[in-house]
Amino acid sequence: MKSIQFEAKAMNEATLKYAANELRVNKDYVNLEIVEEKKSILGLNKTYIVEATVKFDVVKDSIMYLKAILSDMEIDALIEARPGENKQITFTIDANENPILIGKNGKTLDALQTLIKNYINLFTDEHYMVLLDVGGYKAQRRKQLEILATKTAKEVARSHVEVRLSKMNAYERRVVHTKLSDWRDVLTESEGEEPNRYVVIKPRKK
Repeated sequence: MKSIQFEAKAMNEATLKYAANELRVNKDYVNLEIVEEKKSILGLNKTYIVEATVKFDVVKDSIMYLKAILSDMEIDALIEARPGENKQITFTIDANENPILIGKNGKTLDALQTLIKNYINLFTDEHYMVLLDVGGYKAQRRKQLEILATKTAKEVARSHVEVRLSKMNAYERRVVHTKLSDWRDVLTESEGEEPNRYVVIKPRKK
């Protein structure tokens, strides 16, 4: 979690507010600890080296944040989080209003994922890979992309002519790259500028 050290004259509310401002979080998320006590030459005055650390539970606090968002939208939902390897954390939402949370072509879902990712980044310097799925939409989308990638790769390997897929977000492009990463006959490259980047499947030169 984020932390800073600084010198303070006292351990009081002003010190807490200062630390919160420096860390750019609410003071309720800040823990103060004295690292060192310093006295003046005559010993009349004291100052403290203070370490301020952000108090944040990535799973629990992120779920609470998502619940607050959905509450504002007046949507009741079951929210779960599954930590994975390499700082990956997957959040799943299941609600009666899943289509609203997914949005057209998954745009609302992508916006929610960006919100939770940015929220986590407020509290930690560690890089988390955040994935959010609603009603299994991304899981189903992943299957569709993998089928498309495999079918197109076979076509490219047979014809030796590259194929440009339709524009995709970063998650969708990663699915295609990963699916075809071990293929000997084709390679994949992302091209274009956001938000119109796309994957090109090319034949490997022999």
